[in-house]
Amino acid sequence: MDPELLERVTARRAELDELEEQLPKQLAEVRAERDEPAVADRVVERVSEQLTDERASAAPVRGQIGGRAVMFTPHRAPDVMETMLSPDYQRILAAVRQAAGPVMARQVGEMLGIDVTVRAKMEPLRGRLVRLTDRGWLRKRPDGRFTTPL
Repeated sequence: MDPELLERVTARRAELDELEEQLPKQLAEVRAERDEPAVADRVVERVSEQLTDERASAAPVRGQIGGRAVMFTPHRAPDVMETMLSPDYQRILAAVRQAAGPVMARQVGEMLGIDVTVRAKMEPLRGRLVRLTDRGWLRKRPDGRFTTPL
């Protein structure tokens, strides 16, 4: 056999041997990369289920008082929407937002059309303002005025 031809055949065999060694490593890398989307899908599904559970637990809690269904005021959180509040609380928040600045309970009452001269009508409003403050929907300043949180 021709020495040049023999040299080329030997070189080609060396190349093929080297490729044969690399193929299992490349195959393992390809399989790992192919499995990555499946793992990501499982992680997304698991996190989505957790978020759904968290949102359900953060939803307003319904209870019963005197045999009537009532909804408790939820704490303010990124996933708790203002629409989850009762219509009365939504109107109070809207009135505080519309004010030119921090407002007293009396001013909120006037904006809502409540007779502010009657103490029995103002106290429930003050209670609601305090409840909204306790839940993080409003902020009460040291001077007793209410404003929206920063």
